[in-house]
Amino acid sequence: MTAPQDRPLRADAARNRAKLLDTATEVFTTRGVGVPTEEIARAAGVGVGTLFRHFPTKEALLEAVLVRRLDTIAADTARLAAEAEPAEAFFGCFRLIVERSAGKNEFAQALAAAGVDVHSSLRAPSTEIRERLAGLLDRAQGSGAVRPDLALPELLALLVGATATLEQLGPDPAARARVLEVIFAGLRSGR
Repeated sequence: MTAPQDRPLRADAARNRAKLLDTATEVFTTRGVGVPTEEIARAAGVGVGTLFRHFPTKEALLEAVLVRRLDTIAADTARLAAEAEPAEAFFGCFRLIVERSAGKNEFAQALAAAGVDVHSSLRAPSTEIRERLAGLLDRAQGSGAVRPDLALPELLALLVGATATLEQLGPDPAARARVLEVIFAGLRSGR
């Protein structure tokens, strides 16, 4: 017999879940993780009972939002790797990860404070992203677009630092573009 949680969601339930995740992502990203779940439900146009049927706790909602964000980054990274030339894929992926990681630390800290094993829930998408980055780095270095002495651990550290830097800058698009251009200039090969 199939357990209730293993059955596919009805179409309306799937729409409500997606709407809740979209709304929660927007609200938590723009207003912080302290926003009450009741406000999320109201903004999504559903009742709080619907929210709690899908996400029994606020932490479950935060975790789902964070996992979904990383799954989306992983999928977009895979698409870039498949469709773009090595340099374009590498730098596009760097930009994508940095821009979409805003607020991730706040989510992770809130979950850790609530006793949620964040690393366990994020392991699969994080591993996929790391593997894609390794492939993108190899391809970009092989094409001569990225300096050959850069290793994956250094790239990951640069991504974390760039994310923190852009969060510090705020929404100024010109400043954000300049910072990324400085980083990209340092990553490019001297050839």
